[in-house]
Amino acid sequence: MSKRIVAEDVNAYYGSAQAIAGVSLAIEPKSVTALIGPSGCGKSTFLRTLNRLHEVIPGARVEGKVLLDSEDLYGPGIDAVAVRRTIGMVFQRPNPFPTMSIRDNVASGLRLNGIKNKQVLDEAVERSLRGANLWNEVKDRLGKPGAGLSGGQQQRLCIARAIAVEPQVLLMDEPCSALDPISTLAIEDLMTELKERFTIVIVTHNMQQAARVSDRTGFFSLEATGEPGRLIEIDTTEKIFSNPSEKRTEDYITGRFG
Repeated sequence: MSKRIVAEDVNAYYGSAQAIAGVSLAIEPKSVTALIGPSGCGKSTFLRTLNRLHEVIPGARVEGKVLLDSEDLYGPGIDAVAVRRTIGMVFQRPNPFPTMSIRDNVASGLRLNGIKNKQVLDEAVERSLRGANLWNEVKDRLGKPGAGLSGGQQQRLCIARAIAVEPQVLLMDEPCSALDPISTLAIEDLMTELKERFTIVIVTHNMQQAARVSDRTGFFSLEATGEPGRLIEIDTTEKIFSNPSEKRTEDYITGRFG
């Protein structure tokens, strides 16, 4: 079941440097929320706080609450690995496991979760590759290395790998920035399909992409160089792009800043 995320006064640090300050927002289930803003404003850092990936960096820490259907993901006794199973991540550059076959790439997370039954794994691999709109392109070469696919296919393979473990939320950190326009369009179409099953949060520098794929858009920015990033406003994508409440949002979207 797709779930709702609520961030409450989230502050993230790398050592003594504060990357984001006081971010609070709600992300609705079965929707696409886009996070936009200039480079270095904390979008990707915030995204990583949502599945505790931020804290794998030495010296990094988070203050505040991230709630998944009212359960605090940073609460005592919460297993960070279990959080990352529930909230999957797709990165900027496609990162299939280079020595693994296409089949094993998709099945890797399931095997980590202790699933060994070949039929169960094969069914999950096909279901996930179909879900990532990749099945017809790779069904005859599942035993070949995932690294042999094109960039756009590799990114869809990574999406298949992420959704194979049936997460409730899918985070995407600039998933199309390394791809050509045709591959980008394929990923965007895929996001529209996937939001029927998952809550999706995407960080993108591509304003047109945010406008095309998202239901809601949040704009992050810096008060000044060296200051932590802040969420300036979040609203329906239509309102953010046509009539934002904050002048800084309007300036960014129209290209007068950032």
